[in-house]
Amino acid sequence: MASCSSIVSDMCHWFIVAVRIATRLTIARSLRTSIGSSLSTILLVIFFVVGIRPAALWAIRHTPEGKPVKEIYISVVLIALLFCGFMGEVIGINAYISSFVLGLFIPDGPPLGAALVERFDCFVSVLLMPIFFTSCGLKVDIFAIKNFKNVGMIELVVVAALFGKMIGTMLPPILCRMRLRDALCLGIIMNSKGITELAILIRWKEHNVINEECFTILIISLLIVTGAITPLTNALYDPSKRFLAYKRRTILHHRNDEELRILACIHSTDNVRAVLNLLSASNPSKESPINLAVLHLIKLVGRASPLLIACVSRENKSQYSTQSEQIFNAFRKFEQHYSGHVIVHCYKGISPYATMHNDVCSLALEKRTTFIVIPFHKQWVIGGRVESSNTLRHLNNNVLDKAPCSVGVLIDRGNQRKPWSILGQPSMYRVAVLFFGGADDREVLAYAGRMYDDHNVLITLLRFYSSTEIVGGTARSKILDTEILSQFRLNAFRNQRVSYQEEMVMDGNGVLAVLRSIENAYDLVMVGRRHQDSQLMSDLGKWSEHGELGAIGDILAAKDFRGAASVLVVQQQTKLWGLNDPEDSTRLRRANI
Repeated sequence: MASCSSIVSDMCHWFIVAVRIATRLTIARSLRTSIGSSLSTILLVIFFVVGIRPAALWAIRHTPEGKPVKEIYISVVLIALLFCGFMGEVIGINAYISSFVLGLFIPDGPPLGAALVERFDCFVSVLLMPIFFTSCGLKVDIFAIKNFKNVGMIELVVVAALFGKMIGTMLPPILCRMRLRDALCLGIIMNSKGITELAILIRWKEHNVINEECFTILIISLLIVTGAITPLTNALYDPSKRFLAYKRRTILHHRNDEELRILACIHSTDNVRAVLNLLSASNPSKESPINLAVLHLIKLVGRASPLLIACVSRENKSQYSTQSEQIFNAFRKFEQHYSGHVIVHCYKGISPYATMHNDVCSLALEKRTTFIVIPFHKQWVIGGRVESSNTLRHLNNNVLDKAPCSVGVLIDRGNQRKPWSILGQPSMYRVAVLFFGGADDREVLAYAGRMYDDHNVLITLLRFYSSTEIVGGTARSKILDTEILSQFRLNAFRNQRVSYQEEMVMDGNGVLAVLRSIENAYDLVMVGRRHQDSQLMSDLGKWSEHGELGAIGDILAAKDFRGAASVLVVQQQTKLWGLNDPEDSTRLRRANI
């Protein structure tokens, strides 16, 4: 909303500036000169419309997705930039304005806009911007402030302008029933200043619109206002509060006769196979179908505002299929295979990694999702090499912290076969469930309870116990663990595809020995993320790298764990209105196991 409001405000500002320039030209110069300058400006805009814009769109159409933009296209844009800047100076509208308008006609986003940003962002942000800010600082002379009465008068004008803009910004949203807190935050954001305001003040100073004293006072005021806006915004506005759910959205509380809503997050085609295998094992059926939302997460490059758009299959297939189309086509084939049992909705989220979790959480909230599947930030590639991304790790941590439902982090070690359920002769899919105790482990067991109705899935529950306390937790949590395990053992006797094993361990080394024994025995290993503190969990924590997947999850995700199986680390819903302790407020609607 702040971005859209700023665009409208800037359009009004530049319209007024254009009218003033035209009026000044008419008064200062002859009528013939004024008409010539106006016609030249119109011809330059026509050149942008009929020349620059179609040429940029042509270059985009002839650049396959995933391929770099040809150097000739970048060179043509640079030549056009120099030409437009020169023409702007010739016709008298300034090179900055003509270059800015040229940028407006270049389509944002990949491939062309993203390529231009990638080429010039470092040069601009690392070299030109610091030079500009340094030159601004060198132009400020604190000792030019001689009269404190002038300081008071100018600051009075600044404060009046700030409050006037804030009230003008707040009134329309309040009348449209926006919360007062959010309207106040919007008003504060609209008062933020940037490089444009600095450039205007410097131009005023160079043209003697303001003197040295006034320039220094305004620069200091700009710094103070901009420096105060960020902490004020952080204190007033917490975007994660809108992801707070008002009912349980967990697999444990999901009824067997309802459709299961899953959100699958995909970064690239490498993530598709493991997700499809997991969904195949989730037993989509007529009684309990799967409503699947597929979200392709793309880094925002070359445009200003993020996008979250629904994607539909194109009737006319292009010569080059985009990466998003390849991903969505794989899931649509999966939908066709489970005709009537799986419904797929495809979405594309384009945003910075720092705020990408907002797309995930808002879509999960809108679609009333029960379970989010998101890939691990480490990717196993050919040769046993591991590629890690700190930005994806930060994204996963934000999703785990703010998600309005249960979350599963899927670790794919690159050993996945083709989706086993889509093959002509499906093989058995072996699943191991590690149970130590706690809400997350109960969520894992509920997910396994959904799987064992599939005739091609073999499930083994490994329940760890010890003579001492294996995990901490409340008395109610231990009662719930006992109830869910008893129900699972009863079903294990009735179902030949389900087995139950108890593993006696004395310390962390005992747990590691069991984990080593199952390295290559299963296709999927599932475990809860969080376990209450105990001596055994403290010992296991010494082997974990970061603790972001919990003590057990980090061990299974470690590079020295040689297992070929995928690993699903599950966290039960943490964001719920009125939820203080997930252990004490867990009430089963209906046992899924």
